[in-house]
Amino acid sequence: QVQVVESGGGLVQAGGSLRLSCTASGLTFDDYAMGWFRQAPGKEREGVSCISWSGGETEYADSVKGRFTISRDNAKNTLYLQMNSLKPEDTAMYYCAASYVYCSGSSNIAYWGQGTQVTVSS
Repeated sequence: QVQVVESGGGLVQAGGSLRLSCTASGLTFDDYAMGWFRQAPGKEREGVSCISWSGGETEYADSVKGRFTISRDNAKNTLYLQMNSLKPEDTAMYYCAASYVYCSGSSNIAYWGQGTQVTVSS
């Protein structure tokens, strides 16, 4: 049984930092490209960042470039998102996703996590 579990969300003041983690089990982790998505109340889910199978390629949404860093540790079956200089507009539920295709949006997602809430106060 495949499980994808996020952790690390919470409440932080603007300008602060958080590190999200996503641990996957029941699958061969490095068979999947990985990504982070987020959804704010009343808004559609959007892609935040994605990383290739080996971690050698990464992409970021314009809104988070220079502030967020995605990484993965295939030996630990874990994906990370380091979020610095957080802004109130980063407030959202953050989801980890395993994909068959690198950085193709939500259309090729094989597995989703349940999400972790990030709230940034002003």
